[in-house]
Amino acid sequence: MEIIKNLKEIQIVKKLFLAFAATIFLALSAKISIPFWPVPMTMQTFVVMFIGVIFGWKLGLFSVFLYLFEGIIGLPVFAGTPEKGLGIIYFVGPTMGYLIGFLATVFFTGYFIFNKNFFTNFLKLLFSVSFIYIFGIIWLGALLGWEKPIFELGAKPFLLAELFKVILLSLLITKFQKIRI
Repeated sequence: MEIIKNLKEIQIVKKLFLAFAATIFLALSAKISIPFWPVPMTMQTFVVMFIGVIFGWKLGLFSVFLYLFEGIIGLPVFAGTPEKGLGIIYFVGPTMGYLIGFLATVFFTGYFIFNKNFFTNFLKLLFSVSFIYIFGIIWLGALLGWEKPIFELGAKPFLLAELFKVILLSLLITKFQKIRI
């Protein structure tokens, strides 16, 4: 019985380590950015989908939630931090909707079963990543006002880069599926 208890503890420690590693990977992807207004362009959306594909929805959600928690308590993990502020003040700024959308995206990419069919994988990833933009646009509209061209500010500049990221992950997904945790 002691062996089973030790194995469960080892699994918990392993998953915590993986979740923390994912938050580091996400934070690094946030720091490699192209400045845009009101939201910078980063590789975070790719990393969020990657985490879902590799970790599945449970550990993926936990990892992204942990990342958001780290940012909310003031660690400089978000794009533009610490230069543009830290903690909850930064979190509730223009990027909050996108950050919340990470949770839906990692859930769906972790929940879906991917196969060798590029087209179905592409559609699943496109569906998943769309939640980042849906939540992001809703939040930007609420924050900046709906009279502004919210889609042109908060989604349109990123769509070509996002398409590239989804295509890239769709091409690589069968390789990543082999190491799913």
